[in-house]
Amino acid sequence: MTTWHWVRHGPTHEKNFVGWRDVPADLSDAPRLARLNLHLPDEALLVSSDLIRTVHTADALAQPSRRRLPHEHELRELHFGAWDGLHFSEVAARDPDLSRAYWETPGDVMAPEGESWNQTKARVDRVVARINAAHPNAHVIAVAHFGVILTQVQQAQGGGPLEAMAHKIDNLSVTHLSHDNGQWRVEGINHTP
Repeated sequence: MTTWHWVRHGPTHEKNFVGWRDVPADLSDAPRLARLNLHLPDEALLVSSDLIRTVHTADALAQPSRRRLPHEHELRELHFGAWDGLHFSEVAARDPDLSRAYWETPGDVMAPEGESWNQTKARVDRVVARINAAHPNAHVIAVAHFGVILTQVQQAQGGGPLEAMAHKIDNLSVTHLSHDNGQWRVEGINHTP
């Protein structure tokens, strides 16, 4: 069984859409990071997307007993394209129908110059499947993003993207999912140590 410990990166304090823009995380809350480290398994693989907010968060979780895997470009956040860096109100004013559809009927609806939920899920699923196959009995600490984690909640629960998007995923929270012989199980969502 492969056990996934999905950690959302530290807060960015951004008020606008942050997808593939490379903004840093605030990792100044040392007691919270210490509690998170204690909550996670000592013997684990450690992987993150290649964006600095996840790389630096993963660096804060690194220990000699946790083997760091290469950064994964495919674990990046939803690609908001032309909306990245805009406030929600600006997106709604720019693309009122499209932005409403993007959140209310997610799936194949794409952000301008970006990607859809289903495209994001497909790229993340490929990485997860590859790691599951290569490490069938490992604990994997995956430092990633809100949307990425929710795609895997969807994979484990079944159902559609709207049901997955109903979950809250806080910064520095842990979502535990396990995979065994093609079967997924949700162990916990959005646990904050």
